[in-house]
Amino acid sequence: MKRLFPILFLVLNLACNLVGVPMPTETALPTSLTPAPISLPTLIPPVFPSGVLPPPTAIPSPVLSPPSVSLWRPAPGLTWQYQLNDLPVDGSFDVDVYDLDLFETDASIVAALHAQGRKVIGYISVGSWEDWRPDAARFPPEVIGRDYEGWEGEKWLDIRQIEKLAPLLRVRLDLCAAKGFDGVEPDNIDGFTHETGFPLTYADQLAFNRWLAEEAHARGLSIGLKNDAEQIADLLPYFDWALSEDCFAQAWCDEVVPFIAAGKAVFAAEYTDEWTLAQFQSQVCPQARRLGFSVILKKRKLDAWRQVCP
Repeated sequence: MKRLFPILFLVLNLACNLVGVPMPTETALPTSLTPAPISLPTLIPPVFPSGVLPPPTAIPSPVLSPPSVSLWRPAPGLTWQYQLNDLPVDGSFDVDVYDLDLFETDASIVAALHAQGRKVIGYISVGSWEDWRPDAARFPPEVIGRDYEGWEGEKWLDIRQIEKLAPLLRVRLDLCAAKGFDGVEPDNIDGFTHETGFPLTYADQLAFNRWLAEEAHARGLSIGLKNDAEQIADLLPYFDWALSEDCFAQAWCDEVVPFIAAGKAVFAAEYTDEWTLAQFQSQVCPQARRLGFSVILKKRKLDAWRQVCP
């Protein structure tokens, strides 16, 4: 039997040559049976599921980006009401915008105003500590400074220590978004011009205010520049509207005009301890119309009382 193998091999070789088919060799294997090369798995960084934040050390610092198209950007000429005290909120005013206290305003009130076609701004103080707020005990003592003159129970904050203030202010901004507010009014963001107990500089305030604007925008909240006229040139691209107090009484309204030029609303509040109603309507209103400001006359305690231009 073994002798037949060479003969059979020669016959097979001759047949393959006649039909043009190459003779298979003993080492050739079909491609489908050739084992694939073995490679080691590549290590990749972990991917966090949607909606799950990475550890705090992996969270990058906010970087300025243009506000989302979904943000409310109020144009000049809107009417408004400003009530922070003497609740409940008086919702009877036929205005475009309500500015109300974040902590004292329930989500149901915001929803009711929305149902009437109003926009709603949430007031919070970000540059001062208020001893009556529900989160007052959470502020570390090293960030609390001098008394805020004229406002009992209120002290200035060290806005240089953003890393200590950030967790507290982010919770407040989260609450503002959760209640359905369209925007946020951050108060006391000009501490560098006051005696706060801390050596705050222009650069310190600028960094804090820019950080705050980015945090608000990240939550879909519009944000206004409250007073702080000295920094308007640097902050105009970051803020969506402005809110001034006493700018007519103190003669600095012209500094806020860049907001109007940029198509952004200016909500101006003047107070009865500076103007009578007759003075307000005869002196302030003509100037406000010329500038394009949305001006109202209020009592300093910011109850529901409100007067407007004729």
